[in-house]
Amino acid sequence: MRKCPYCDFNSHTAAPEIPEQAYIKALITDLQQDQKWAQGRKLTSIFFGGGTPSLFSAAGIGEILSAAERLIGFESDIEITLEANPGTAEQEKFSGFRSAGVNRLSIGIQSFNDQHLPKLGRIHDGTQALSAIETARRAGFDNFNLDLMHGLSGQTVEQASHDLQLASDSGALHISWYQLTIEPNTEFYSRPPQLPEEDALVDIQQAGMELLHNGGYAQYEVSAFAQPGRASQHNMNYWQFGDYLGIGAGAHGKITMPSEGSILRSNKTRQPDNYLARDPRTLAQQKAIPADELAVEFMMNGLRLRDGLNADYFTPRTGLPASSIAKQVAKLQSQGLLEVDDRRYQATALGYQFLNSLLQGFS
Repeated sequence: MRKCPYCDFNSHTAAPEIPEQAYIKALITDLQQDQKWAQGRKLTSIFFGGGTPSLFSAAGIGEILSAAERLIGFESDIEITLEANPGTAEQEKFSGFRSAGVNRLSIGIQSFNDQHLPKLGRIHDGTQALSAIETARRAGFDNFNLDLMHGLSGQTVEQASHDLQLASDSGALHISWYQLTIEPNTEFYSRPPQLPEEDALVDIQQAGMELLHNGGYAQYEVSAFAQPGRASQHNMNYWQFGDYLGIGAGAHGKITMPSEGSILRSNKTRQPDNYLARDPRTLAQQKAIPADELAVEFMMNGLRLRDGLNADYFTPRTGLPASSIAKQVAKLQSQGLLEVDDRRYQATALGYQFLNSLLQGFS
């Protein structure tokens, strides 16, 4: 297993044999130590991601889920997502993952085009991608997401649209469609590919948005599109500035502590060896979000949602009174970037187009 040249996630090249049992033990210990942050709340979603969690066996995933349910508890409608690649070896595990309790797959297709996949460092081809979708269906997954990239080197409008059309025709209830960007600490950053010109990117974006709309997909976040009622619970909690536990190497968490009047961010060591060693000096870090950064963090998340978010969330999720941002809200409204309607903060069409400018108004 190798790392894709565009990936800046905390992923590492896998050895022929991964230390599955040792890592599962470390994950469960991690969860036990962070159990207190749940503060009596049950889990509404679990997301296995940040690399290739489908390298784990189905039994291993089941062991982790059993521990999570025992230690914290699940809501009756919990969404449990696992990221998977379309390769044949991983497809063979789909039924096992479903039996273990996973009820949603996120399949990293990126493209169905055999011309573009090798450039992205992907080891599957378009046929395997289509096969993975069919295998997921046979395994009992009626709810799955497909990850697709656009703005690829040499990609035409027709090629980008064809990728989306295949995804739509597959019956996917959720499509993550995002533009390839060159991030630091990636192979592409060191050796950048030639990306399409700006006009071509705009044409790809416009054609794709029309195709998704015609296919019944609503854009609920900058790069997330879903059939009615099928927005990801995990995504929605994150973008609405909700709390979440981060378990595993490189994982991040966010927890509100009402009794202390603070909101904590946590992060675990990125190095798997250090994580397995459980060295308390390097395992985890925690810090409170400074009060003067809370409003912009709240808005940075929530205004990515196409429909904005409930204004009543602001005080309980930041600890700040709404009056603390009244001047910024009024100014952004006067500039045509923000609207507050029926107690919602929502970017206008102009504000959504210039989201960075909108967010700077809260900094």
